Amino acid sequence: MAVDYQSLAVDGVQALSPYQPGKPIDELARELGLDPDAIVKLASNESPIGPSRKALAAAKKALEEMCLYPDGNGFALKQALAKRLDVNMDQITLGNGSNDLLEVIARCFADHNSEIVYSQYAFAVYPIVTQALGATGIVVPARDWGHDLDAMAEAVTDRTRLVFVANPNNPTGTVHTADAVNAFLRRIPEQVLVVLDEAYCEFLTGDEYPDGVSLLADYPNLIVCRTFSKAWGLAALRVGYALSSPEIADILNRVRQPFNVNAPALAAATAVLDDDEYLNRAREVNAAGLRQLADGFDRMGLRYIPSAGNFIAVEVGPQASGVYQALLARGVIVRPVAGYGMPRHLRVSVGLPEENERFLDALAGALVAAGEGG
Repeated sequence: MAVDYQSLAVDGVQALSPYQPGKPIDELARELGLDPDAIVKLASNESPIGPSRKALAAAKKALEEMCLYPDGNGFALKQALAKRLDVNMDQITLGNGSNDLLEVIARCFADHNSEIVYSQYAFAVYPIVTQALGATGIVVPARDWGHDLDAMAEAVTDRTRLVFVANPNNPTGTVHTADAVNAFLRRIPEQVLVVLDEAYCEFLTGDEYPDGVSLLADYPNLIVCRTFSKAWGLAALRVGYALSSPEIADILNRVRQPFNVNAPALAAATAVLDDDEYLNRAREVNAAGLRQLADGFDRMGLRYIPSAGNFIAVEVGPQASGVYQALLARGVIVRPVAGYGMPRHLRVSVGLPEENERFLDALAGALVAAGEGG
């Protein structure tokens, strides 16, 4: 009799569905017989401006020693981060993208007896790691598409071990002010760890928004997670980092896999931190792109969620899946978010001006094709 290997998996894993990334360009080209060079991908919140020249040069140089293991402690990158962020090196934990760190944090501090609190419409990795551990996920209903921080604080019990807060949030793009985040953190008991996921923080401008790093001294139970995949343009290399107290970092580093960040990634991330010109350009292109997309949605009479990230969620109606398919047929890839409980929306990453315009033109036709626009 054949073995049912699924039944051998732990309970939480048995019920999981694999994470669905944005559709790759080559896959769509194969499926529909399209020219890959003519396809616009606005699905994965990637940088549209290409990599930093400094990062690219550093990664290429590192490849010359690809026969050697990378620095397992990531000394040079930690040193650069410590200098830029004014933290100590022993507060930093490096990850294979910030997703890696979210999973490591959960493994370190939660188990099947624990509760983990997160918001409705929050990043898909939070429920995935919770369920994989067999922990109980406490999903707090959103308010205006964003985190209801008051309700999240009230949801904490004596079984709660972690609270995940994304600021800005993916996929809705909502953001909380520094005052709101401070008020929330003051309500959380010190034995409950708060993970402030700041994957999109580089796109925030204005003193009203929090800088998680500045909060670490006041909240010893805080962990701040960030990534080089978005504003820094290193998505393919997978580099993230967590900032915390040295005591928490020591625990994370016990579970973190050795050599979890490869040598070209370490080199590129270290180099790009010295490329403020690249970061400023990324911010400028993103801000202009968000305005361009919002103006286009306004012209079409479509509702959207104002975003502080490098993407925007637009409501296209009950036939959102049909609109998505019609966009694919036109060579434009965006992200359906029905899996996030948003079946009427599509999430669109900010592209270059011509890519944004191509999407808006395609969207007008896709709405008609799917029965939403006429």
